[in-house]
Amino acid sequence: MDWMSRMSERAELMGRMLDTLGVNAPELTAKSNKEEVRLAVERCRSCEHSTDCHAWLEAHKDGTSAPMPTCPNAGVFKNWADRM
Repeated sequence: MDWMSRMSERAELMGRMLDTLGVNAPELTAKSNKEEVRLAVERCRSCEHSTDCHAWLEAHKDGTSAPMPTCPNAGVFKNWADRM
């Protein structure tokens, strides 16, 4: 996968994860520390578990209160979900 395709895929996965957890991404961006968001994006971009993420998101289409446990951003996503 070329770098542009990987970036696009990861942005989609991160957006879907936030939606699944009930996090409003525009509101999050406005209220959060920009460095925290940038680090989460970087962790997602470099994650090697996109296949697991796709499967987990498919299994939680109706939403959930906890992120995929093996996600490198699980703690950050949980924190954001709790704040929304």
